[in-house]
Amino acid sequence: SSGTGGSAGQSLYVRGRYAALAIAAVVIVVGIPLWWKTTETYRAWLPFSEISELDSLQLQLSVDIEVVFSRGTLTPEQQKKFPLSHVNQKEHQFLSLSCLLLPPTEADLSLHMLSESSCGSVVVYVIPESAALLPEDVKVYVGQRRTALLRSPPFKSSWSLKEVLSNLDMEVEQVVSTMSFSHQDIVAALSDRVRMAKVTKESMADSMRAIKSSPGYEITFSLLNPDPRSHSLHWDIEGAVQSCIQPLLNKLAPIANFSVDSQILYYAVLGVNPRFDNSVSAYTLSADSLSHVINPVEARLGSNAASSNPVLNFLLYVPDSHHSPLFIRDHSKREVPSNAFHSPRWGGIMVYNVNEMYGPEAERPVDININMAKVMGVFLAQLRLMLGVQHTHPPTGFVLQSPGSAGLADWELDRLLWSRSVENIATASTTITSLAQLLDQIGNIVINDNIAQQVSSAVTSLQSAVAELEAGNLAFALQYSREAILASERAFFDPSLLHLLYFPDDQKFAIYIPLFLPMCVPIVLSLLKIVSEAKKKRADKQAKSD
Repeated sequence: SSGTGGSAGQSLYVRGRYAALAIAAVVIVVGIPLWWKTTETYRAWLPFSEISELDSLQLQLSVDIEVVFSRGTLTPEQQKKFPLSHVNQKEHQFLSLSCLLLPPTEADLSLHMLSESSCGSVVVYVIPESAALLPEDVKVYVGQRRTALLRSPPFKSSWSLKEVLSNLDMEVEQVVSTMSFSHQDIVAALSDRVRMAKVTKESMADSMRAIKSSPGYEITFSLLNPDPRSHSLHWDIEGAVQSCIQPLLNKLAPIANFSVDSQILYYAVLGVNPRFDNSVSAYTLSADSLSHVINPVEARLGSNAASSNPVLNFLLYVPDSHHSPLFIRDHSKREVPSNAFHSPRWGGIMVYNVNEMYGPEAERPVDININMAKVMGVFLAQLRLMLGVQHTHPPTGFVLQSPGSAGLADWELDRLLWSRSVENIATASTTITSLAQLLDQIGNIVINDNIAQQVSSAVTSLQSAVAELEAGNLAFALQYSREAILASERAFFDPSLLHLLYFPDDQKFAIYIPLFLPMCVPIVLSLLKIVSEAKKKRADKQAKSD
């Protein structure tokens, strides 16, 4: 019986050993791969090599400049030396017969009709020094379009072509720096995203005033009537927007989409008590107190929660009868001519005094019609600053034609297209590069196919925007740069990136160890025992053989 029991025990031991080996084999061959596959983080392919190139992106920007000499500017010998590719006989004939007989504004239109320049280019028409088209003290006349009239410096008949062109270089460069982008414009566009060694105060101020690039903007005009018992205000805001603001928005349509609304707020006050100045018998707001005006008023404005577009607020404030007239003073204690101020990237406020429109015996409330031409002139200037139309400081002897009813000259639009395209490219590049670094550093973030598609689309649009910008195709460059921003932001703010963002590896171990440790300990001990017995048997065999 003892022999039978020993053989049965040996058989159980052998079966236990085989069972442990089988379980270990199943865990190693099936369990671990299955667990690895079912718990791995899906990460779609991303173009990391192309994204890394964006981090060191360098733009090579250039402007197409066409210089046209009118008849009488050059001698016949000098004209013969010009290459055919630089001479247009039709333009020479037109300039000699018609242009010199027109006022500058009509000449600008005629030159535009003769040779319609492409977006981003500049055409400089050089007229003789003795031409009566421009006043004597005017050296350059810049029109509403992409053309400029330049009074030529005195040319010697013995000068060669190279000497003539070199003598014009400085004047043409001044014209181009006025009508097209400059180094400071690009620096201002990149001021929030890259480190620049030299940024002028004017460029930085223009950059800080302008609201940052966005696919769309909401413009809100608000009439603040703190004293409706005394004033019954009437404003034709719809007609004023159509005549004064809409032409500018139509011209800016390639840059962004705009929506305009208006509202009237009753019993809305500025939140700052003005001081009475006996010297002028009026109430005043100092420049230091203007910063405290925005917050109390902003609480009454409301916002569109359904839209993520930036909002530009333009407020017309009519003081109550107890604080009229009310004037705004600058830091030098002088009255601001427009009686208005603007807050960078927020909007503007204009104070509209009505106390002179009625006497003390007038029946209350007094009906008051607001002069919308005066108001919209101020708001239009503020809107241009908010949208990034930088103030131009032309050199001495330059005359810039007013943009007129359009609110924006063609060359001003080109400057804005240059800066917006560069800003969009920088913004999208920064977003995509930051996202790629984040995904590379944290390996357990899911990268689904939608994110990969958006990243690839952003990279492709960026490359196209850079190519079009360097080629001078501003409209296409802006379009591709806007597409790059939209795709990069959709990828960066995709909700799926947040699920495992704060789920590190130590939390994985905290979850899996309580589940697998009780099962793995017996299996590991059995395997160690099997290995130990195998070594012991091998040692016994070697001892017997010896």
